[in-house]
Amino acid sequence: MAIPSEVLKKVKNIEISIRKKVNNLFAGEYHTVFKGQGMTFADFREYVPGDDFRAISWQLTARTGKTYIKQFEEERELMVTLAVDVSGSVEFGSKSYLKGEIMTFIAAALGMSAVKNKDQVGLLLFTDQVEHVVPAKKGRNQIMRILRDLEYFKPENRQTDIRSALIYLNKTLKKRGVVFLISDFYSAKDYSQELRLLAQKHEVIACILQDPFESEIPSLGLVEFEDLETGETVLVDTAQGFFQKNYKKNKEEQRQKRDRILKLAQVDKIVLGTDQEWDKILLKYFKQRKGQR
Repeated sequence: MAIPSEVLKKVKNIEISIRKKVNNLFAGEYHTVFKGQGMTFADFREYVPGDDFRAISWQLTARTGKTYIKQFEEERELMVTLAVDVSGSVEFGSKSYLKGEIMTFIAAALGMSAVKNKDQVGLLLFTDQVEHVVPAKKGRNQIMRILRDLEYFKPENRQTDIRSALIYLNKTLKKRGVVFLISDFYSAKDYSQELRLLAQKHEVIACILQDPFESEIPSLGLVEFEDLETGETVLVDTAQGFFQKNYKKNKEEQRQKRDRILKLAQVDKIVLGTDQEWDKILLKYFKQRKGQR
């Protein structure tokens, strides 16, 4: 299927803009924070007192008459998975950008940082089911494909079930890697067990998108609200104290439940608002992680 020229132009503009940020801000921090997950053989050298005897190459020692040990170096290459929510709720935003647009920027920045680090990057788009998968590869062409899919792919469903994405990742990700779970985390079903399982095998980082209106709605009088996932509408008097109190309470309970799930799974979180500079928040997270190493 041919992709419209205006979409390709937008993808190119996003790539240019995000690449500048990656080159100036993220790449070095990413390299420091996300290291390889194993050791790979590098070379042989002669044994010296104090070396680990378990590293001795007995075959080479027998052949040469000298004692040699195997040297290993950290395997730098990582498998990075960008699991991105494309449900109806990400189409909301009361500021300059929608939540979904910022998710695209974040995924692009993380993907470009990974590629610059010579890591493999894959994409998973989900709603209440897995909608689209791009197998992990290296290189600029992979990032361009991921950007095109983020901009152009149209999901079949609109509701959110994070659990479906986690079940798929638990089944398919064999090699230990890093998973960035990018969503507003308004999931219809409990996903705590699947998240714990994934976090036991991989490093999982939750990138949480939120809008100021989702925690507190200003008093605007009568307003008709539409649920972007179900299409249902309701007329609400936002000036009513009862509505304001219950709305804040409900949103706070949702936030606390989400944070409990992430904490129990030992998953890091990055909270990004549509009214904030997402690149500075990502950089702050990288620097904090770097300081903890």
